Amino acid sequence: MLVLAHISDLHLDGTERATERAERVRDRLWGLAGRVDALLVTGDIADHGAEAEYEEAARLLGLRDPDTAPFPVLTCPGNHDSRAPYRKALLGGPAGDGPVNSLHVFDDAAVLMCDSSIPGLDEGEFDEETYAWIEATLDDLDGGLPALLAFHHPPAALHHPLPDAYRLREPGALAGLLERRPEIAGLITGHAHTPAATAFAGRPLVVGPGVTWTLRLPWEGEGAADRDAPPGFAFHVLDDEGRLTSHFRVA
Repeated sequence: MLVLAHISDLHLDGTERATERAERVRDRLWGLAGRVDALLVTGDIADHGAEAEYEEAARLLGLRDPDTAPFPVLTCPGNHDSRAPYRKALLGGPAGDGPVNSLHVFDDAAVLMCDSSIPGLDEGEFDEETYAWIEATLDDLDGGLPALLAFHHPPAALHHPLPDAYRLREPGALAGLLERRPEIAGLITGHAHTPAATAFAGRPLVVGPGVTWTLRLPWEGEGAADRDAPPGFAFHVLDDEGRLTSHFRVA
């Protein structure tokens, strides 16, 4: 059984408000009494893609000193993130403009953190390099473990005009990948600032809540951003039968 915590859309921008909300969620997760295998952070970590924002995120999430985090912290970019400063200031590696993809293998499953960002645009897309990386990575795993794909942009409509206008482009390509790859047990995303659960191409699709603000649905009132709602996070459990179960919390 794999147990994952999940946060998304921190939008760290140097303001006291953004920092306090992120720290509130971090403190809840760092203080958990029981086992969590990893924390997923599905994009829009920075608000402007500035190095200083990633330096704050690295400090806050313990990425510079992993001993300060009780479990591994796995990240992927969102549309507000910028790849070169993300690589340099968040991951501590050389700056580069290519997609930021990473594999994380656990005893019971694999997690592929995938880059769905398009530099300079709010929409999402898996480019050819990312699709090739996913295929090659799954080939190397040889079907021996169930896999989760985590990325920023949901590929399905969530029935709000804001996130639906900027979702993953060409979802048919992803649906084709899922058809070829039965070992993919589910998809975990962010971007929409609302906790949601649906299905895509016959697999579970779970959207994590936003840390910075929560999306008001059309029937909840005027104004998309509810900035007074508490920051949210999720727990995902992939059990021994390959079933994905999600729980949502606020801090």
